[in-house]
Amino acid sequence: MVNTVVAGLDGSAESRAAAEWAAREAKLRDLPLTLVHVWEPVPDPIAQAPLLAAETLQHWSERIPREAAEGLRLRHPGVDVTVEQISGRPGEVLPRVAKDAALLVLGSRGLSGIGGFLVGSVGQMVVAHAEQPVVLVRAGEQAADEHQADPVGIPSAATPFRPVVLGIDTENPHDTVIEFAFDAASRRGTALRVVNGWNPPPYYAYAIPADPELGPELRTNQVAALTEVLRPWQVKFPDVDVTEVCRWGSPAHHIVEASREASLVVVGRRIRRSPVGTHIGPVTHAVLHHSTAPVAVIAHP
Repeated sequence: MVNTVVAGLDGSAESRAAAEWAAREAKLRDLPLTLVHVWEPVPDPIAQAPLLAAETLQHWSERIPREAAEGLRLRHPGVDVTVEQISGRPGEVLPRVAKDAALLVLGSRGLSGIGGFLVGSVGQMVVAHAEQPVVLVRAGEQAADEHQADPVGIPSAATPFRPVVLGIDTENPHDTVIEFAFDAASRRGTALRVVNGWNPPPYYAYAIPADPELGPELRTNQVAALTEVLRPWQVKFPDVDVTEVCRWGSPAHHIVEASREASLVVVGRRIRRSPVGTHIGPVTHAVLHHSTAPVAVIAHP
């Protein structure tokens, strides 16, 4: 599935929200959208039960993705929507099917009315093993949620996009993550807010109270490092207005705070080949569970 946006669809509210987001993203990128419905085979003893009639199986394997595709075509004219049905385990099938896609979009349940995600086992497995960008979208996410409020305080798809937020580590920046964020902001015609949360090395902990000038000096150095990392990308994307936020403290906390006014949050994940563990990383894991905006996780070496 080269040059396409892929959305996982299982009929749930969160997967429908993900499909809608994926359709909007496909339009921004001028790419087709593929809805992938993964049907997990039912164990034989259950499959033979009389409650699972042929009509029930047909509903889940054919009707849901077909009706979802029809609705998306009506609501997003110009987007080429196709459906692919595959048998297997979703956590294993989705990364493989979307291996060469521009990005893979999944749904995730909201934790509460305030915001945040509840990332299920399938979502965590896909994020941990997919090597293409993966976007998680909360149930109930709407196009208006990504836009600024109008003069009377109501967000609308007719108003400009909210900023894109990029969480970055200046000690280990990666071009793939930075480029995705700049490109997303450029396509949306909005600003990019780059958030860098940092803490001084442990051996500075005792020196800072004794030397009042050491704290400001460390921050100045950190700000300079962030500016240096972003400089070539600002040249490459001159249309993107960049705001740098460099704050002492938990990176995850500062990124989550910034997500409250964001249209999209972009974070990275280092690719690890070990089959054991989730390999998401503590900052990305925290952002996934607490961001109030869709989160794009970009895998990098």
